[in-house]
Amino acid sequence: MFHESSIREPLILGEKDYRQITEDVISPVEKKPTTFWWIAISITGTAALWGILCICYTVGVGIGTWGLNRTVGWAWDITNFVWWIGIGHAGTLISAVLLLFRSRWRMGINRSAEAMTIFAVMMAGLFPIIHMGRVWLAYWTLPLPNYLGSLWVNINSPLFWDVCAISTYFTVSLVFWYLGLIPDFGTVRDRAKIAGAKIRYRAYHILSFGWSGRVKDWIRHEEVSLVLAGLSTPLVFSVHSIVSMDFATSVVPGWHTTIFPPYFVLGALFSGFAMVLTLTIIMRKVMNLKEYITVKHIEYMNLICLLTGSLVGTAYLTELFISWYSGVEYEQYAFINRATGPYWWAYACMMTCNVISPQLFWFKKIRRSIPLAFFLSIIINIGMWFERFVIIVTSIHREYIPSMWTMFHPTFVDVGIYVGTIGIFFTLFLLFAKFFPGIAQSELKTILKISGEKYKQNGVHH
Repeated sequence: MFHESSIREPLILGEKDYRQITEDVISPVEKKPTTFWWIAISITGTAALWGILCICYTVGVGIGTWGLNRTVGWAWDITNFVWWIGIGHAGTLISAVLLLFRSRWRMGINRSAEAMTIFAVMMAGLFPIIHMGRVWLAYWTLPLPNYLGSLWVNINSPLFWDVCAISTYFTVSLVFWYLGLIPDFGTVRDRAKIAGAKIRYRAYHILSFGWSGRVKDWIRHEEVSLVLAGLSTPLVFSVHSIVSMDFATSVVPGWHTTIFPPYFVLGALFSGFAMVLTLTIIMRKVMNLKEYITVKHIEYMNLICLLTGSLVGTAYLTELFISWYSGVEYEQYAFINRATGPYWWAYACMMTCNVISPQLFWFKKIRRSIPLAFFLSIIINIGMWFERFVIIVTSIHREYIPSMWTMFHPTFVDVGIYVGTIGIFFTLFLLFAKFFPGIAQSELKTILKISGEKYKQNGVHH
């Protein structure tokens, strides 16, 4: 027996029944794309094409097309890599951790969050490969057997840990996402068969893997989902911890610090939830899912942004305190240079966007306002990009001797590749929103009689 207090806001609005949920979630897949969808994909597709051309130009001409120099060997590309990996974190947290805790509010947004994870990790994976310069030798990062040559990867290198962690994270997230889609693919397939849409039926017949909807299918589906959720949960924390080790295991002042693993994980969840907010608000509007992605969902995500933003702000202050307390003048200078040096404006953007802006969510009117939540989610992700830029560039643009002091200036190719990855990401997300069901309708049906507005008003509980 389940009982939910009538004081709690419903998670499914309107006079919904099981049939209506299926209709609302599946019908956008069956209908022709809207004009707004075509306009959006034209813009994102243009940005994606520009990025692909910039990548091809980089591969053809060499890394010299970027703004890197002898002092700043890591810059724009690794900043983008860490930023994209961070964005990929919230999807698995919503899917896996909240599934294990049986949180009902995740059901309206988990599908979008999982898709976001897949596409963000794909974008992140591009940057280390391009950064190598010779992309055709990317397989050198894999632990190849000796009969392919005397090459063997250095397992002491954190960059190799990156390859292992990210490939594992991507694989588990992809399987988890696809597993959740199978019952919905079966629904689309069956509806296509009834409607006589042969091409759609064949496509979704292949995608649904012979899903029959029998009790045995559902039991196995539930068991595998829980196993994958259990596997994914430690991955959420390990992947960004390993990314942080790229910096923490070095001897560069400002990088060589033990706070990086938890600080990077919190920052990743912070930026990831901000991107989930951005995408779900767009999805809510474009795919007309306002009854399923409610103001309550937005408020819950804003509260998580408030918590993680406050913890990230605490980590910034802890870094400053420890650098002062250490008494190491090089460490102290690294942080003074961040705040007052030539890149002071990037530090100011980081502190304003990441520490001050989330505090607005203490006010109920702001965290329940969808336009303000959308605006602040973008501001947070801008701030998180600047955080990575500040950590990477300002820590190495001034070496121990003044003759090695130099500034980093991104070229049009740097900017083009970054804009291109944003374009590819949103193009993939728009294609997902059109051809795949945007909400797990089978999961929504399990909470209809507990959290549906219709049943709450009538005082019916099961």
